[in-house]
Parts: sequence; C-alpha cells; structure tokens
Amino acid sequence: MNEPASSLPTPLAPTAAPGSAVSTLVTQPRRKTRSSRSTRRISRHLQAIRISLTGMILLALVYTIAIGKSLLVPLVLAGFIGLALNPIVATAARWRVPRWLAAVTLMMLLMAGLVTAAVTLSQPALNWFHEAPTALRSLAPKIKPLTQQIEAASRATQSLAGGVPTRAVQQPSMLAFTAWDVVSTAPKIVASVLTVALLVFFFLVYGDEILRRAVEISPTFAYKRHTVSIVRSIQVEVSSYLLLTAAINVTLGLATAGMLYVYDVPDPLLWGCFATVANFIPYVGAITTTTVLAVVGTLHFQQVGTALLPAITFAGITAVEGNLITPMLQGRRSRLSPVAILLWLLIWGWLWGIPGAILAVPMLTCVKLITARLRGWEWFAHIISR
Repeated sequence: MNEPASSLPTPLAPTAAPGSAVSTLVTQPRRKTRSSRSTRRISRHLQAIRISLTGMILLALVYTIAIGKSLLVPLVLAGFIGLALNPIVATAARWRVPRWLAAVTLMMLLMAGLVTAAVTLSQPALNWFHEAPTALRSLAPKIKPLTQQIEAASRATQSLAGGVPTRAVQQPSMLAFTAWDVVSTAPKIVASVLTVALLVFFFLVYGDEILRRAVEISPTFAYKRHTVSIVRSIQVEVSSYLLLTAAINVTLGLATAGMLYVYDVPDPLLWGCFATVANFIPYVGAITTTTVLAVVGTLHFQQVGTALLPAITFAGITAVEGNLITPMLQGRRSRLSPVAILLWLLIWGWLWGIPGAILAVPMLTCVKLITARLRGWEWFAHIISR
C-alpha cells in the first residue's frame, strides 16, 4: 500500500555554492550598500575638515590683518588714491605725455595742496586742542539749565528710595594737549605721508605694466581677455566712484565752511575740513560732525537756540546730500545696504581704528564690484546691495 503524500520528503531549495554566480548576485547589493554608506561617511568627514580649515584660515587672515595694520593701511590707501588718479594719468598718456611726468606733476600738486592745508589748519587745530580742557569746563554752566530737570528727578528718586542725595565729586580733567605731543608725533606722520606718496607714484607709473604681467601668465587667450575686461571695468568703476565721492565730500566741506562763516563761527575752514574727512564714514561721520558742531556752537554762543543752529543746518545739508545728491549722481550700481555698511564699519573699525573706518566703504564697494563679475560670487554682491 502506498504511503500518504504528506509523508513524502519535501524537496529542498537549491543551495548556492559559495563561489557560484547566484551567491555573487545575492552579496552584490550588500556590498553596494556598505560602499555607499562608507562613501557618505567619508564625505561628511571631509566636509567637516573643510569647514574647520576654512575657519582656521579666516582666523589667521583676521589676525594677520590686525597685526599688519602699519603696513596694510598705507598700502590700501595708496591703492585707492592710485585708482582714483589713474584716469587723469591715462588721459595725459593719450596726449603723448609720459606717465612718469604726468604722475610727478599730479603728485606735486597734491603735495602742495596738502602742505597748504596743513599750514593753514595746524594753528587753529592746535589752539582748539590746547584750549579743550578750559572749553569743556566752561561748557558745564551753559548746559546746566538743560540738566536741572534730570538732577531734580534723580534727587526725587533717591529720596523715595530712602537714600541721602550725594554731591558728585568733580574730577580733574585728564584732557591735556601740548605742543610737544604734536611735535613728537610729527615724524611718524611725515613718514606715513611720504610712504603713501611714493606708493601712489609707483602705482600710477607702473600700474599698467603690472596688469600686463598678470595677464601674460594667464593660461589661455579667452582667459586673458576675460581677465582684462574684468580688471578694466573694475578699474573704471572704482575710479569714478572714488573721484565722485571725493568731489561730493569736498563740496560738503565747502558748504559747511560757508555756513559756519555766515553764522560767524570761529575757524570755519577747520570744521569744513573735518566734515570732509568724516563724511567718508557713512552715518557715523555725519553724526560725529553734527555733535562736534553742536559743542562748538554751544561754546561760541550764549543762547541755546543760536548755539544749536550750526548743527541743525549741517544736519539738513547732510540729509539733502545723502538722500538726494549722492544717490542721483552715483546711481544704483554703487549703492550698498545700510546693514552691510554698518557691519563692515564695525569690522574694519575694530581691526584698524579710524583709518579702517574711513577705508571701509571704499573697500566694500570694490568687493561688490569684483564679486558681481566673478562666477559663483554673485550672491555676495546681491546681499550687500541696496
């Protein structure tokens, strides 16, 4: 009698030999999964290493810029002056005038103007510095009516709190300037001016040759043409921006000096020159000049309304200049975001002090013009634009 079907042995699945093709097909997806995981792990490690190296390079660069202030500030200032004056020398070269002769003539005119301004303004500046402690002490009685209400509120607060009002102890003034302080710093100033003048002269004479040498080392003709077009366009735009900004600031300084002369404020040329230099620092320069003019007006006039008139008038002039004249002349190409300007001022003011604050906006404008023409960096130019 036949055995039941359930008792028949069940056929086993064929087992693949270790070296067979079936085993290879089974283990291949596992190997791919493991290799993809290891690849992702390695890429994450490489990305972390790249970020760490970038941070270390940025920190080293910031440290180098900070400790190299005495070398880099004259170099950057000379570069900007050379860019601003290069169109004049190039125009003279097109009229068959040698570049060195045009550069020498231009530098002599600039040095004569600087010497004349220094001789004219040095004595008034020394007088103001010398009389600053006495002037500040005489300023306290004039502004006392403005602070009486604050003092009364402070005394009322102290009485309510149960404390005894105390008199503020007058501290001796630590602000003192002597002629020896100026004389001791004069050699450093003269050396810095001569260094900048020599650098500007060499930039004007040999700037095109340096550019030609840089283009010669480019690998291909297309790359050379692209480099020349970028450098020329940046040079033209930066030069026009610097010349236009300098012209606007000088005009603002002349208008300030004329306004102060009409109001019979002493030394109007000194404060006009101060307004010209300070206006290279956006926002901060206008606020500083307005504050200084308010102090000068308070020292010179007795009535508060008359004393604040020069500062109020200057605030109106800068408002017209900053919101109407400068945007109309410069257009939208060189306009920058106020947030980017303030952050840039903070960074370079922290690194280089007052020279860094003065050079911050020209440097930011150059960075914007350069990044707008570099592939992959257009986003940065878009972020810092207004």
